[in-house]
Amino acid sequence: MTRRILGIDPGLTRCGAGVIDVQRARRVGLVHVEVIRTPSDAELQPRLGLIGTAVERLLDEYEPDAVSIERVFAEQRNLNTVMGVAQVTGIVIREAHRRGIDAELHTPSEVKAAVSGYGNADKGQVQRMVQRILRLDTPPKPADAADALALAICAAWQSPAAQVRPERRTHGSGLGQATPSRGATPAQEAWLAAERAANSGRRRLR
Repeated sequence: MTRRILGIDPGLTRCGAGVIDVQRARRVGLVHVEVIRTPSDAELQPRLGLIGTAVERLLDEYEPDAVSIERVFAEQRNLNTVMGVAQVTGIVIREAHRRGIDAELHTPSEVKAAVSGYGNADKGQVQRMVQRILRLDTPPKPADAADALALAICAAWQSPAAQVRPERRTHGSGLGQATPSRGATPAQEAWLAAERAANSGRRRLR
C-alpha cells in the first residue's frame, strides 16, 4: 500500500513543499516539489494569504495521508523569523486538520539524522542524501525544497525506526524511553538519539 506524505519547510519569504510516495521496504519516490515565495516588502496579511492558498492547493491536488512540518525553537532564529515560521505552521496545521489529515512536527536534528544518520549534517549533505534517497539526477534546489523533501522522508521512515526500538516505561517516571534493539542501522541510531534529545527539550519547555 502506497502512503503519500507532504513535507513543509515553513517560511514567510520561502516555504518549501515536497510530496513523496512511500512504498514497501521504505522505498520512496518523488511526486512533486516547489518553493512557495512571497515578496518580503509586502504586508503580512496578503503574504499569509498567498501561502495559505498554495497550501490548500497542494493538499487538495495531492491528497497526502500525512503532513510533516519543521519544528523551530525560538532560540534557533531571530524573533521576526520565528513569528513568520509559527504563523505559516499554524496555517498548514489548520488546513490539514480541516481535511482530516494528520500533521506532525520534526526538529531539524531529527530530520538530518533520518536522511543522513548525522544530526548535525549541513545543508549540502542533506541535499545530497535526499538526491540519493529519491534517486534524482541532481540535488534538489534551493535548500528549502530539499528540506521539505527531507521532512517528508523523515515522516515516511518514522514507523520503521520505531520498530527497531520498542517503547518501555521508566519506573516511576511515567515517561516512555526509547530503547534501540539489535539490528538498528547507524542512521536509525542517530535518529533515535535526535528524537530523545528533542523529547527532552520539549519536556523542559512545558
